[in-house]
Amino acid sequence: MFDYLIATSASREESLGRRNLTPNDSRALYRLSETEGAPIGQLAREWKCDPSNATWIVDRLEKAGLAERRPSPADRRVKLVFLTALGSSTMKELMAEFHDPPAGLLSLSRADLETLDGILRKLAET
Repeated sequence: MFDYLIATSASREESLGRRNLTPNDSRALYRLSETEGAPIGQLAREWKCDPSNATWIVDRLEKAGLAERRPSPADRRVKLVFLTALGSSTMKELMAEFHDPPAGLLSLSRADLETLDGILRKLAET
């Protein structure tokens, strides 16, 4: 599975490159929401990185207009990170491109694709 993901990474890298995004940027966009903000500390824990690294990622997204910080209604000392409308549409575009099947998958039979789909669904449940 790893070998296949690496072999097909060029199209994902192309999608990101057209938007001047990194894989970490896309991971952040995927996590963020337009309606539910998250503090940097929480994001850093979820992303398993140092808060300064999470801040750097959010700074990049904010500079690109894809995310924004807003004061927390519960504690004005805390800033919550939200996806902007542009960030949301960018994420939807990326997901649509990421879900385009690579040529290798298109060459599989329907039975093989159904088997693969079943396996991937089981993996997603674990």
